[in-house]
Amino acid sequence: MEDILQALLRGEIDMETAKQKLNVLQITEIGNIAKLDVNRARRTGAPEAILAQDKETEDVVRLSLAMAQASGYALITRVKESDYVALEKSVPEGFELEVNRKARICILKRLGHIFAQSGRIGVLAAGTADIGVAEEVVITAQVMGCEVSKAYDVGVAGIHRLYGPLTEMLEQGVSAMVVVAGMDAVLPIVVSSHVSVPVIGVPTSVGYGMGKDGVAGLMTMLQTCSPGLAVVNIDNGFGAGVFASLIARQARIK
Repeated sequence: MEDILQALLRGEIDMETAKQKLNVLQITEIGNIAKLDVNRARRTGAPEAILAQDKETEDVVRLSLAMAQASGYALITRVKESDYVALEKSVPEGFELEVNRKARICILKRLGHIFAQSGRIGVLAAGTADIGVAEEVVITAQVMGCEVSKAYDVGVAGIHRLYGPLTEMLEQGVSAMVVVAGMDAVLPIVVSSHVSVPVIGVPTSVGYGMGKDGVAGLMTMLQTCSPGLAVVNIDNGFGAGVFASLIARQARIK
């Protein structure tokens, strides 16, 4: 840090360059278990999320508290039942815990913390069983400041259900759309053939037989002949939410 500040004083770098270099340095070490990138959202636009899956509950709580203290909020994904209980018991004074069990997400944030607005996206879920992943998209986008228009159970088995919500989202000026689908997972392909905004497809692990664990749906999306569709990993609602929100943010800047 001292080297950066000295270079700034000597006129070797400008203020913007100094800020960028300082941003890279802002890492919070939590014992010997983690190095939190507390400035990731400012540097890249995408939040540092705490993936609770496969972590010990005590580590989830410890990381969440440290992140919230440093950044004003902590986004915790793939939350386990034991994590919910422990987090609810550990909320410090001046903070609140928002819980979305369907999305398996918690947000620990300072009272009154507001996420800066940065555009609008649309989120569609093909079936009721896909809503959990879709809600992960929604919460992630909201943390990144996006307004979200959403519609669920609009899959291709009853394609007439799609057109009303799709038209409404386009009229609202969404900059990107995330389409979540399991089973045959063709809904994102249909949507991308109807709209002029980027579409992000999220295959889900909903299915059975050859469609088990979402592999068939992933293959369907990757083999699309409808341009304008990007695909993330199976059940990756967080990644899709980040991608769509970054698009919306850039669209708003322009």
